[in-house]
Amino acid sequence: MDGEAAAGGKREGSMKTSDFAYSLPPERIAQQPAEPRDSSRLMVLDRRNESIRHDIFRNLGDYFRPGDCLILNDTKVLPARLYGARPGKDERVEFLLLREREAGLWECLAGPGRKAKEGASFSFGEGRMFGDVQEVLPGGNRLVRFVHEGSFFAALEDVGEMPLPHYITEAPKDASRYQTVYAKTSGSAAAPTAGLHFTKGLLASLEARGIAVGYVTLHVGLGTFRPVKAARVEEHTMHSEHYTIPAATAELIRRTKEQGGRVVSVGTTCCRTLETAAREHGQVVPCEGWTNIFIYPGFTFRCADALLTNFHLPESTLIMLVSAFYGREKTLAAYETAAREGYRFYSFGDVMLIE
Repeated sequence: MDGEAAAGGKREGSMKTSDFAYSLPPERIAQQPAEPRDSSRLMVLDRRNESIRHDIFRNLGDYFRPGDCLILNDTKVLPARLYGARPGKDERVEFLLLREREAGLWECLAGPGRKAKEGASFSFGEGRMFGDVQEVLPGGNRLVRFVHEGSFFAALEDVGEMPLPHYITEAPKDASRYQTVYAKTSGSAAAPTAGLHFTKGLLASLEARGIAVGYVTLHVGLGTFRPVKAARVEEHTMHSEHYTIPAATAELIRRTKEQGGRVVSVGTTCCRTLETAAREHGQVVPCEGWTNIFIYPGFTFRCADALLTNFHLPESTLIMLVSAFYGREKTLAAYETAAREGYRFYSFGDVMLIE
């Protein structure tokens, strides 16, 4: 990473993973989404005067001005959790789709792994889909070849379940609540959670106020939720995720910057997508590829002017990204304030706007 540490952070190379720890009472972890979506609480952090305001998400437009633009991630979460039966065996093996290597061939997590050896065959959904383990990869992931009638994604809708983070103990009654209202391109193992607060009506009202909306796609991998095991931040290796930035979005960002507006990144996934393109091309241009960009204090932001994001797990790459944008000490202080003020945390929790 390049540049000096963000305000309140430490210089690159001097940070421990434990520098991003904080305590959270278990009751602050949201188990169900707010109803309606835009009734979530909104903490607004103003970097210019270091003020904190408390509001409701439906009032988000009050913090923008005509000429600003919102960039959202339109990825759609797959029902990526599958339970397979082995012929003649009274047991289930869980598979979690990670990414498609080629048509019909997916890299998966499997558990228990000893039941998913190379050459093992499984039936899903009482024979609506079949899978053969082609290879056990270094690190333990499996390559599985799936066989089904018709479209893979249509078959997956029949036999798969929505994967949820481990800290959510009960699935929402309506599975669509773990999708954004603008989800379009299937491929994610997890939701871009900052976008869960938007309603179609709120997006329309923002556009009516002169706030443009653009979309990128980044398929969120499960590495997002994996803990950072390295003792020192810079020793952590990020997972790779596939992204796409269409021409219309690149042009919107160019025009917004040129006219003095702000680019508001909705979520860490959007932020990583935009900053990847800006670093590789000098500015955001139409492009696609794989990114393993790791943003932590010391990073120089080239695109995002404001960040909308949920409250994240301690010692996670997500809170490190937020700390790069706002400053480590100020981020942790804001989290303490949120816990004290009764904000709800993590995927189904409340949200902060850092401007």
